[in-house]
Amino acid sequence: MTRKAVLLSARMATMSEGGTPYGLCRDAAIAVNGAKIVWVGERQDLPPEYVDWPVEDFGERLITPALIDAHTHVVFGGNRATEFEMRLNGASYEDIARAGGGILSTVNATRSASAEMLLSDALTRVDALIAEGVSTLEVKSGYGLDTETELKMLRVARRIGESRPIRVKSSFLGAHAVPPEYAECPDDYIREVCIPTLRATHAEGLVDAVDGFCEGIAFNPAQIALVFDVAQELDLSVKLHAEQLSNLGGAQLAASYGALSADHIEYLDANGVSAMAKAGTTAVLLPGAFYTLRETQVPPVDLLRQHQVPMALATDCNPGSSPLTSLLLTMNMGCTLFRLTPEEALAGVTRNAARALGINDAGTLAPGHRADLAIWNVTHPAELAYRVGFNPLHKRLFGGIE
Repeated sequence: MTRKAVLLSARMATMSEGGTPYGLCRDAAIAVNGAKIVWVGERQDLPPEYVDWPVEDFGERLITPALIDAHTHVVFGGNRATEFEMRLNGASYEDIARAGGGILSTVNATRSASAEMLLSDALTRVDALIAEGVSTLEVKSGYGLDTETELKMLRVARRIGESRPIRVKSSFLGAHAVPPEYAECPDDYIREVCIPTLRATHAEGLVDAVDGFCEGIAFNPAQIALVFDVAQELDLSVKLHAEQLSNLGGAQLAASYGALSADHIEYLDANGVSAMAKAGTTAVLLPGAFYTLRETQVPPVDLLRQHQVPMALATDCNPGSSPLTSLLLTMNMGCTLFRLTPEEALAGVTRNAARALGINDAGTLAPGHRADLAIWNVTHPAELAYRVGFNPLHKRLFGGIE
């Protein structure tokens, strides 16, 4: 039997654009039919056809769209606590990577781990995100760097969505690092491993988008372009880790392919921002990595605002540069480290996070959207970014179901 209900609350942040801050509506009502929202507004305006539906009144609580984590690497083997200690003793991210640590140490652990082990470990991280109101999650491959392990990772990513009430979008990140066996010939890795593996994962229906790491310790724009050309051929959206440690023009490259997002972007310049604005590419800011790596170069937030580039926030959950499984803490970091406003932070984990994933049925509370909702024990949306280490979630609805 299809569930019908009217949800009432003292306040609701629809996160729709062009109206009041946060799309705030007081004395609010949401009519839910099955997995979909069918009406949103003030309860005094509730249409007659919904008046006799069952009511759930959340009192003084706040209702928002459920949260969306648009950039994660939650499937991986092992951990890198030792490298955390190395950094505190003076080693840089690049020093560790060039010494065979960094991404490559996780590659070795992921290659040796079974699919069941990867899934079990990933679910502990996913459960932490769900407990904070997350309903949609992006999961990347990229810790295999061979066909067998990349397939294994993406199969595990799909199983996350089968094992938990959460929607998973998977990204192929074969161009994440150069594996040791191709250390002297990254072009050969792209041609012989990365691209054939992309085709294999696509053939198995495991890929929603294609990602890459455009950086001096990873791949240059020409190498990324080879991968993106195949993505276009396969009708897959692209996104890119760009301008994290330097400016190689990755964001402009991504924008030239109509990328969903350019992520990290601490070293993004005005030309890159302009290109993203013209292409409709979302900026995904990752303060967890900025914090963990003790970076000082902040993303050009003012430029992004001036060019009206949407800004998303994400955990970047990964074992090396952002061992973070709290999207609420990410919001606080976005405000304190990058000087986002609390409204920008909430938009960054709802409306703009949906944009970064190419999702058009979530991220705002609107008729026709999924009934993915978060109900919070707060009286104002700014409280969600304000508190540190505190989870005020009262209830999360996924497709209308608790």
